[in-house]
Amino acid sequence: MAGARAHAASGLSRRSFLTGAGAATAATAAFDAAISSVAQAAANAEESQISGPGAVAVALRVNGILRTASIEPRMTLAEVLRGPLALTGVKVACDQGACSACTVLIDGTPIASCSLLAVDVGDRSITTIEGLASDGKLHPVQEAFIAHDALQCGFCTPGLVMTCAALLERVAHPTEADVKAAISGHLCRCGSYPHVVDAVLAAAQARRG
Repeated sequence: MAGARAHAASGLSRRSFLTGAGAATAATAAFDAAISSVAQAAANAEESQISGPGAVAVALRVNGILRTASIEPRMTLAEVLRGPLALTGVKVACDQGACSACTVLIDGTPIASCSLLAVDVGDRSITTIEGLASDGKLHPVQEAFIAHDALQCGFCTPGLVMTCAALLERVAHPTEADVKAAISGHLCRCGSYPHVVDAVLAAAQARRG
């Protein structure tokens, strides 16, 4: 009785309480539905701007030749070079951009091709190990690697050669420190680093005549 009198005194009855609670629940549900609708609309708009997951056409300028391929947008440059374009001189080891075995030159700059989507290359020029020789003659770095026994298993060699060739384009008279800095991101499980340094210094000397 005392509780009923207290509710009556406050103007709050069980009926009015339940009615108010029901209205609040309905309002919350309507708000959640509105938020969900907005989120879905945003997701649909974003999805309409994304390529994929189906294949898309790409045109890549590789070793001076414009090559085309139909690829999934998620494919890395390394996957496209080795797969549809059959340039298997590009090696993939860690596939995380950490070992540099898959290094190619993009507009003359060494890039780990496993860390770049092929669809993001655009009209930039790509050079792989297959395109380094000219007129049937090996690049001076390639010749020096052979002469100085700078390769053993050879898996990291293409990436090292590309980085060292790029170094000689930037620095005509590299020092030992320059070569070590240039190849510092390359992992060679065979430990051929001293021979690589000797080879690059010899190649630099040969280029100067």
